Amino acid sequence: MADERLDRRLSAVLAADVAGYSRLVGADEEGTLRRLKSLQADLFLPSFAEHRGRLVKTTGDGLLAEFASVVDAVRCAVHLQRWLVVQNASLEPDKRIDLRIGVHVGDIVVEKDGDILGDGVNVAARLEGLAQPGGICVSARVQEDVEGRLDIGFADEGEQQLKNIVRPVRVYRVVLNAMEGGQNAAPAMAAPAADAPDLADRPVIAVLPFQNMSADPEQEFFADGVVEDIISSLAHYRYFDVIARNSTFTYKGRAVDVKQVGRELGARFVLEGSVRKVGQRIRITAQLIDAATANHIWADRVEGMVDDLFELQDQVTASVVGAIEPEMRRAEMKRAVRRPPTDFDTYLCVMRGLASLNKWSRAGFDEALRLAYQAIERDPGFSPSYALALGCYIVRDANGWSPDPERDKAETRRLVEQARLGDRADPLTMSFTGFAIAKVLNDLDAGIALIDRALALTPNLAAALAHSGYVRVWLGEPDKAIDHLQRAMRLSPLDPSMFLMQAAMAMAHFVAGRDDEAFAWAEKASQRNPFLLAAALIAAASAANLGRADDVAKYVTRVHQLNATLTISTMPARMNLRRPQDRARMLDGLRKAGLPE
Repeated sequence: MADERLDRRLSAVLAADVAGYSRLVGADEEGTLRRLKSLQADLFLPSFAEHRGRLVKTTGDGLLAEFASVVDAVRCAVHLQRWLVVQNASLEPDKRIDLRIGVHVGDIVVEKDGDILGDGVNVAARLEGLAQPGGICVSARVQEDVEGRLDIGFADEGEQQLKNIVRPVRVYRVVLNAMEGGQNAAPAMAAPAADAPDLADRPVIAVLPFQNMSADPEQEFFADGVVEDIISSLAHYRYFDVIARNSTFTYKGRAVDVKQVGRELGARFVLEGSVRKVGQRIRITAQLIDAATANHIWADRVEGMVDDLFELQDQVTASVVGAIEPEMRRAEMKRAVRRPPTDFDTYLCVMRGLASLNKWSRAGFDEALRLAYQAIERDPGFSPSYALALGCYIVRDANGWSPDPERDKAETRRLVEQARLGDRADPLTMSFTGFAIAKVLNDLDAGIALIDRALALTPNLAAALAHSGYVRVWLGEPDKAIDHLQRAMRLSPLDPSMFLMQAAMAMAHFVAGRDDEAFAWAEKASQRNPFLLAAALIAAASAANLGRADDVAKYVTRVHQLNATLTISTMPARMNLRRPQDRARMLDGLRKAGLPE
């Protein structure tokens, strides 16, 4: 009898597994399995469907997926890894799920039950084994097909002899961010304006999360707060740039190579250390490292009481500044006056609130707001509590999540007045207050004035630069907005909220009449966060202006999924654009896209 003909086809295969799965299960079996099940429902299946792939099977700690298009397969892999960066930022290190992913395109055999076999599958599985946690490895064939089509680059890892694969395979590591470097690394942002500062001309320092040396895991938030304040202090100096917290905290809980951190963040110096709190005594140890050579430049230990925390942090900061450049020691080193909290439960409330805020969900924002009010009640004079609360109201307004918008406006106005009392608010609180005034209260002039005050005090504050970028767009100053957003991205290249800056870039280009660039940036933002309504709206409007019917259909569908009640008539209330021509351009684009009147 003749053999049955096998069902063969050429497909792109994505293989993934969970890094450190045995460790995660050993520490919390039920919690790990629950998180994996949730990821499958909320991330994996929707992502495969959106990128025209199918989940073939799961294998405990791994999964296998098939795609007709190799570009779709790699785009999906990139989306998974970037989305997990956002989700992991708010989790404790022992609860984070990191994937390793391999992608190959080759001949496969399809079984009757839908399973797939063959060299295409085997090579993808071996490539996945070579990837770092959070990373993607692909074959040369994949690299050739994808290069130039996605906002990623590739680093050549050379020919590798893979287990049970006869011929050596040339392997490429996907560079998810241009700051990682590597051959053919794609630019992560538009070319800087002619007068934009180049980080290569100035020292750049990255402060990594400090290790919590206390037996009490609750002190993890305390250690994070110490680092937060050191970063804020360093950001006041005009002589060098400091990488934003949102990027450096992506390394929390990971064993890091200082040289690799320097490459990924574009940093010349890395500060790392530890915090131990026993009773009312604190010990901070820190060491400054040259990222290019991994040589230690300076190391020190400071000790004192809880009441002396800010003084201790200032000692660390002053030592770091002096070690980077001797001339800085003689320069004027004024820092903005900050009022310490009256008790450290307030401090911990704010740090927990920031972690909840980064979850980017209604429940997360509700929890962050609850903690912000708890901190304000404990210590009404501690300004970061107001920044946290205002951040929650800003996001609720932007996403249309408020059950009572007028009440939220009234409460935002009250918080703004409280936050602006006196001249002792820190620059981050100034910036959030200014942004709330502009976004929620729609007073663009008062908002940008306060943001500019924050930037005058702290010119390297990535959050303030991003806030300024948004408001400059609304004011009709797209080129200045793009300059500030580029600087914010350079100062926080791994920011879990990068999608917000990308959406602002999209709006800036749209206002400037550059629909191609607007669509490209909106699509990047949507790939990182599919639930961002602003990005979907800009993508739909710019695609309509460009006559891209398929893209229009895709993003209008997403707009309806995110807000089913949105219409042309309700849009003006959501737009902060001041110039009539900018508002008209947006409405015309959405009308062309088919948004109902």
